[in-house]
Parts: sequence; structure tokens; C-alpha cells
Amino acid sequence: MASNKVAIVTGAGSGIGKAVALALLADGWNTVLAGRRANLLDDAAAIAGDTAGKPLAVACDVTRAEEVDALFDRTVATFGRVDLLFNNAGMFSKGATIDETPVDVWQAVVDVNLTGAFLCARAAFRQMRRQQPMGGRIINNGSISAHAPRPGSVPYSTTKHAITGLTRTLALDGRPFDIACGQIDIGNALTEMAAPMAKGVPQASGEVAVEAVMDVDNVARSVLHMASLPLDANVLFMTVMATKMPFVGRG
Repeated sequence: MASNKVAIVTGAGSGIGKAVALALLADGWNTVLAGRRANLLDDAAAIAGDTAGKPLAVACDVTRAEEVDALFDRTVATFGRVDLLFNNAGMFSKGATIDETPVDVWQAVVDVNLTGAFLCARAAFRQMRRQQPMGGRIINNGSISAHAPRPGSVPYSTTKHAITGLTRTLALDGRPFDIACGQIDIGNALTEMAAPMAKGVPQASGEVAVEAVMDVDNVARSVLHMASLPLDANVLFMTVMATKMPFVGRG
């Protein structure tokens, strides 16, 4: 059990973020559920029921620095510190080649997946550096696409490759302050966002094929393992994926 350590989970209203937030609460983490839609956050907190950890739902647009700062300020005012950030908020865009990708679509994906992750990590690092006892952990949600892209995924794959650079740099810069940073790369967890995998998605060969999927609870357990380590140990990169999905040998 986490002994009431404090976590912030972005994108916590649905999918992976929701599953991770519920797992943290059950494990005794006081958990702030952050996301754009307050109703979904409230519903997720209600689903948690009577848990060892206390939930707090906070509406926040991670692309807005002032809202991110307010999220962390409220967390500290409520729980006193921040021990964990699961930097999870993200979005896809419709599959298209680069010349068919509107600039506003590119910008929207970069704003959420990259700038949003930067702003949340920035606020977490600042708080973890100054709190006593000092330190904490940041876990970035990468993706299989941080290693191997899907066809027609320029905005998404570019941002996920960039998250890897963010992870490595934070892992380095955090050393003097007992701030650990790791990345979880997830493949085909069955959420609302990944539902098309079970119906058929484009492959590198040009074919459309159904792909294997896995229960999202496997992701939650994996994040919980990363979060449970002492700060002198770190899972720098973890890949958790549906065993039979096309990643090894993709393309």
C-alpha cells in the first residue's frame, strides 16, 4: 500500500488514465483525477467508491499553463505534496499522410501530447524539487508509436517520439533532486480510443487487419509497479502490449 502518497493522473476521465487512477486509489494513493470534462472525472471518482486513498477531481486543460499551475496548487493545498505524476493526457488524429494533414490538426495534437506533457512535467518537477521530503516520480505515457509508427500518423508518432526525449532528459535532470522519471509504452490496451483495433486497422502492407488487444487493467498494474518503487530505483522504459499484436516485426 502507498501509505497515502499523492498522485496526479491527467486524462483520468476515461481509458488508461481512469484505470490507472482507480488502481492508485485502491492501493492507498490520494489521487487527483485531472481532465477537461468534469462530469467524467466525477463519475470516475464515484466508481472508485470507498478506497484507501482519497480522490479529488479537478477539471484542467493541460494545454493551458495557468490551468496546469492551478491543478498543482490545488493538489498541494489539499494533500500537501505531489509524489507521482502520471503524464497521460493525449489524443489521436485521423489517419493521413503528411500532405493531407491540416496544420491545425498537427497543432492540436502537439498542444495536447507534447506541450501538455511538458507543462505538467514542469509543474511536477518544480513542486517535487521544493517540497520536503524532496523528490517524486514522473511517469510519461509514451506509446508503441514512440518506437514504430502506424501508417498515416505523423502528428501522433512525432509527439510520442518526442516524449522519449522528455523522459530521458527528466531522468537526467531529476537526479540531484530525487526525481525519477520513466516511460510506459502501451500497445493495444482495449479502451474507447483503441476500440478500432478489434475491428480492423490499416497495416504497413496496405491491408486492413484485426489486431490483438489486452485488458486495460494490465496497464494499470504496470504503472502501479513503476510507482511503487523507492526513488533510488527506476523503470526507465517499460513496454506493455497485447502479446500477439504486430509490433515485433511491424511493417
